[in-house]
This record gives sequence, structure tokens and C-alpha cells, in this order.
Amino acid sequence: MATDSGAVHGAPASSEVVDKGLKKGAIGYLSNIVIGVASTAPAYSLAATLGFIVAVKGVGVHAPAVLLVSFIPMLLIAAAYKYLNRADPDAGTSFAWTTRALGPATGWVNGWAIFLADVIVMASLADIAAIYSFKLFGFTELGGSKAAIIIAAIAWIALMTWICWRGIELSAAIQRALLTAEVLILGLFAVVALIKVYGGSAPHGSIKPAVDWFNPFAMNFSDLVVAILLGVFIYWGWDSGVAVNEESEDPSEGPGKAAIVSTLLLVVIYLIVSAGAQSFHGPGFLENNAEDVLSALGRPVLGGVLYKLLIIAVLTSASASTQTTILPTARTTLSMAHWKAVHKVLGRVHKTYLTPDVSTIGMGLISIAVTVPLLLLSESVLADSLTAIGFPICFYYGFTGLACVVYYRHELFKSARNFLLLGLAPLLGTAILFGVFYKALTYYGHKANVASAPIAGITLPIWMGIGGLILGGVLMLASRRYFRDFFKRKTETAPPDILHKPAPELAPVDF
Repeated sequence: MATDSGAVHGAPASSEVVDKGLKKGAIGYLSNIVIGVASTAPAYSLAATLGFIVAVKGVGVHAPAVLLVSFIPMLLIAAAYKYLNRADPDAGTSFAWTTRALGPATGWVNGWAIFLADVIVMASLADIAAIYSFKLFGFTELGGSKAAIIIAAIAWIALMTWICWRGIELSAAIQRALLTAEVLILGLFAVVALIKVYGGSAPHGSIKPAVDWFNPFAMNFSDLVVAILLGVFIYWGWDSGVAVNEESEDPSEGPGKAAIVSTLLLVVIYLIVSAGAQSFHGPGFLENNAEDVLSALGRPVLGGVLYKLLIIAVLTSASASTQTTILPTARTTLSMAHWKAVHKVLGRVHKTYLTPDVSTIGMGLISIAVTVPLLLLSESVLADSLTAIGFPICFYYGFTGLACVVYYRHELFKSARNFLLLGLAPLLGTAILFGVFYKALTYYGHKANVASAPIAGITLPIWMGIGGLILGGVLMLASRRYFRDFFKRKTETAPPDILHKPAPELAPVDF
């Protein structure tokens, strides 16, 4: 990425996007949406998190309200993604945009935050994929074996890494198949659960849905904020559809629109399924089976052989999300290499498959290296890792919203629409996410609110989430010595009237 060391801070950005060698026009708008929704892993996210949301003090039957409120900052930040991608359809997304608007130091740490969140979540995704593989085929003994789970988890990560390396078209095709099955099964589960509740055939403890379930004002504000951190995790991942922008048919428009559509689809899925699950057995059942609510509900809701459909839904969800976690991370590090923020070897692209070669394989290997020790530790450690992920998510989503406001600051007052969509909405999303970050820091910093034992007096979510971000800051400072051209970059603003000009062109590769 060429730089102009003589540029002044806040100068308009170039409209050029450097060609990184990825395959152009390989996937369409529908695939952008599919990748965005699949990355959130709706079935897995609900199975692993819904019970914990219900268990938060003061939440109970108001879990749907938590999911509704958690959707708001996601939609606001999705708007920021749309307009930042419009000006700069770079596969590095948050890294590239925060670098332009807020400076190279902030950009580097945001790139690290994406990497950190993706690596931490891989252990849980691979764990669920392994366990549900055994459940699907009735291998109950293997499902209880730590060694078997680790071997299967490694196999899943290796398989999905290979698919991502093999080509974006193959990745997109598999995502479409997996997501279609997942959503259809979730819909069937929710409909059958609600029919049984209203038909009187649901078990003792079932309750009919009430409007109050969706009312966030029925909860204590402090309890709501704590629960939102888990809600943020449930929605996290829709930005993966933007990370493949340079491989999309309409790189500047399609992925950004897909980000917004993805969040809208997710809130519908989550509200319907959470209401159906809660109605069928009541919130107490969800809390008692918090580690896997869908598996616990599968047989009583669908019965007979059909309950295995829910196992398939969670399995496809976890495996799809494993794949779509590797995709954006590899493209973030690819972009960082082309911006000369990390070693150039991470910017290598396979000559035949046109995918990030070293970045993709490296992400798979690092994921395995982190997954194995986490799986060897207790289940409470794995559960606390989900909480830890919320910190880097709030961090880089929040800074992306702020970057939108700063980058477009000269455009904000040219129309009411600009002020609302480029300024107020992203800034409000940032404020919410940073507020949740602070509240989570104070809440999960107390050992009474964490399942696993503290280490050196510090809880595991703080070690992994906050400690991981601090480590990123240290690595950023150490990198300044080796990547001086990158860290000399000046901040930029959106080119004048960029919103009314044709989409930016890809500049020839210079790497």
C-alpha cells in the first residue's frame, strides 16, 4: 500500500483500493448475506448462550427482550460498515477503516482484536462440532471422551481450513447448503414448540408467550447491560459477509447492504426461536440446561427420530461458523500485510485458488494450538471463554462506528440523512458497545460472577478478553520498529462527495 509521508492529517483519502490478488466477482449478493448470517452460527449461538442469558439475574422470561436490545447496536454498526465499505471496499474492513480515520496505531489494534476474537471462539465452535458429530451418529461414549473430542475438533478445524484455502466459491456453496438446512430446522423447531404450547400438549412448566417478554424496561438496567454482552456474542459475525468484499460482484455496495440485511434476518430468527424454546419448558429449564438448551429440548419438542434434525442444525451451525471464522481473519491479516503492518508473507495469495494462502493455513494452525489446551481444561473455562470474546467484539465494532463518524465528518452536515446514518447512528452504536464493555469489565472482574477459578486474583474472562487486548497493544508498540512506513501514515477523511460518485476502482497490485 503506497503512502504519502507528506500528507497532512485529515486529508481526503484516495479512492483506490489495492488489488490483493483475490478472485474478483466470485460471489454474489446472496452469498454475502449467507456468509454474514452463517458466521453468527444461529443454532450454535442459541444452544450455547440462551440459557446463560436466562440465568443472568433479573432476566428470566425477558431473554427475548435482551436479544431485541442487543440487536440495536448491531444494526447501528452495520450502517457504519455499509458506508465505510462504500468508500473503501477493503478486505481488512475494520483494520483498514480505523487506520484511515483514527490512525495506524488504532487500526493495528483493531486488526488484532478481530484476530483475537476469532481465535478464542474457535475452541468452542470446534468443541460443539465434535460433540454433535458424535451425538448425530449415536457415539455417546466418544462424546464423553476428552481425547475423542479433541481429535474430532482438530479434524473439523483442518477440514474447514482446507475448504477456505481451496476457494471462495466452494466456501460460499457450502455455506448456502449448511445455512439453508440450519434455518429450516430452527423454524420447524420453533413452530412445533409453539403449536404444542398453544395446543396443550407441552410438558408441565410450559408458558404461553407474552408481550412483556419483549419489554426491556421490565428489567433492572444493570442486569440488562450484563446480559447484553452475551447478546452481542450471539449477533457477532455478520461482518464476515463484508470481509469478502473484494471477491464479491459488487464490492462497494453488495457486502455493505448484506451486513444490514443479515442483522435483520438474525433478530427475526432469534426472537422466534428463543420465544418457542422458552414457552415449551419455561426459563428454569433453559437455565438448568444452559450449556446446550437445544439438545435438551430436541427430543421433547420434535420427538422420535426428528429430534436429530436439531442436532444436525447445531452441527451445521458450528461447522459453518468454523469456516466463516477463518475466512474474515485470513482476509484481515492479508490486508494488514498489504498495508505493510505485518510481515509480507501473510499477504501471499495462492496462484490457482486465489485465496489468502499463508493467512488461511496459519489461522487454522493457530486455532488448533489454542483449541487443544482450552479443551483440556474444564468446561467452565470453555464457558468463560465465550464471555471473554465479548470484549474484543465490543472493541472493534465500537471503534468501527467511531471511525465512520470521523471519516465522514466533512459530509455529516450536508443533509439530514447523512447526519443520521453517518453520524448519529454509528456514534450511538459505539456508545452502547463501549458502555457494555465497561459494565462487563466491572461485572466479570468479580470472581462471584465467573464459573472458573481466578488466576492470580484475576478472572479468566478478564485474562482472555482484556489481557488479550493489552497484549495486542504491546505487540503494536513492538511492531512500530519493524513497520515504520505503516506507522507513519496520516489519518484521512472521506473523499468529497464519495457517496455520489461511482464505486472505487481496484488499483493494480503493488506487493
